[in-house]
Amino acid sequence: MIATSQNSPEVLCAEILAAAQGESDGLLHRAKVEAGKILAAAAAAAESIRRERREQAQCEAARRKEMVLATVAVEIGRLRRARVEVLLEAVHEEIRRRLRAPNLNRHETIIVLAVEAIRRFPGNDFVLKIPAADAAAFGAGLAGEIARQVGRSPLNLAVVADATMTDAGVVIQTADGFQIWDNRLLSRLERLWPELRRQIALRAALVGEGHSTGGGA
Repeated sequence: MIATSQNSPEVLCAEILAAAQGESDGLLHRAKVEAGKILAAAAAAAESIRRERREQAQCEAARRKEMVLATVAVEIGRLRRARVEVLLEAVHEEIRRRLRAPNLNRHETIIVLAVEAIRRFPGNDFVLKIPAADAAAFGAGLAGEIARQVGRSPLNLAVVADATMTDAGVVIQTADGFQIWDNRLLSRLERLWPELRRQIALRAALVGEGHSTGGGA
C-alpha cells in the first residue's frame, strides 16, 4: 500500500473541505443563534405592541364609557328639567283656572284683598276699581264693608266700576293717583309665582336651599 503524502492534492482537498465544513457549521450555528435572538426580540416587540394596544384600547374604552355616562347624565338631567317645567306649568295653569272658577266668592274676595291693600297704605282717601259686573252685583254697600274691616277712621273710599277689568279682585289707587296697587287674584299670583315655584321645586328636592327667585305679595 502506498502512503499518501501530506502535501498531496487529496490531503489538501480533504483539509479544505473539512475547514469549509467547520466554517459552514459555525456559520450555521451562529445564524441559528442570531435568528433565535431576532425571533425572540420580534416576539417580545409584538407582545409589547399587543400589550400597548390592549392598554390603549382599554383606556379608549374607559374614556368612551365615561363620555357615554356623562352624556347620559346630562340627558337625564335635561329630560328631568323639561319634565319638571311641564309639571310646574301644569300647576301654574291649575291655580289660574281655580282663581277664575265661576263658583269663586268674588264679593268676599274683593273685601279681603281691598282691606289687605289699604292697610299697607298711609292716608284716608282711596279709589277702588273693580270689574263692572261685580260693581253692578254688590258694589252699593262695598265701601262701607271694607271701611269697617280696615278699622281706620276717617276713611273715604270710592268704588269705581272698570269695564276693562274681568279678573276677581281690586285695584287700589290713592286719591292723588300717585300710588296704585293691583290686588287682583291673577296679578297676585304672577307676583307670588316665582317664590311659589321655588318652594314647589324645593319640596320636590329639585333645587338647593341657597337658590332664591324672590317674589312678593
